[in-house]
Amino acid sequence: MWTLMKQYWQNRSYNIARLKARPIPLHIAVILDGNGRWALRRGLPRFAGHMAGAKRVREITMAAAELGVQVLTYFVFSTENWRRPHQEVRSILRLPLEMVITELPLLLKNNVKVNIIGNINNLPVETKEALTKFVEKTSGNTGMQLNLAVNYGARGELTQALSKIAEQVERGLLRVAEVTEELIKKYLWTAGMPDPDLVIRTGGDFRLSNFLLWQLAYSELWFTKCLWPDFSKQHFFNAVSDFQGRSRRYGGV
Repeated sequence: MWTLMKQYWQNRSYNIARLKARPIPLHIAVILDGNGRWALRRGLPRFAGHMAGAKRVREITMAAAELGVQVLTYFVFSTENWRRPHQEVRSILRLPLEMVITELPLLLKNNVKVNIIGNINNLPVETKEALTKFVEKTSGNTGMQLNLAVNYGARGELTQALSKIAEQVERGLLRVAEVTEELIKKYLWTAGMPDPDLVIRTGGDFRLSNFLLWQLAYSELWFTKCLWPDFSKQHFFNAVSDFQGRSRRYGGV
């Protein structure tokens, strides 16, 4: 048994060292899919899957920080998720209240800074307060930035950005000729961040589901059938390793 444990830690250290020897993605975005199916396969209510998925967030966040990832973005709750059963939605939106208690100390200890992308004004008051507390309490941290996409939809993000730009043009504060890609990026919720280099989607589906559509123009995509609550550090390391083996040409040769 002790030999197996020793081998485990040696392999773990080797994997991390091997990954760090090659370029690490600056920004990794993750679509957390499969929580509900994970629970149903075990005869549990769907919310049990979301609770299990929340625990997995901790492990992968620490793995990303350990690798030296600068920005990690989780697609937590989409604008389309409101269509789910009321009880499931209510339960999901209560998770931040619990995570402030369980996860905030770890984030502070590891110098992780939290940022929220999405329209949180439409969320329940207690959820909005919990998310705001995450942001405020970690605002002084200088390590990895953790983005939580809550009540987020890429089309909505683009619509609000273009509306603000149109308002500036209408008021004479901006000329149409000044509307460039760089200007639009400044009005997105990800302003000032590098675009994701790697996008991971769990759960077996092959789509982006209205997630960071502008920002993912040249991101590398990595899909797995593994449901999010079963997604381990080794899965994460495998995704990064696969990314490191790809050639990114950005339309060139």
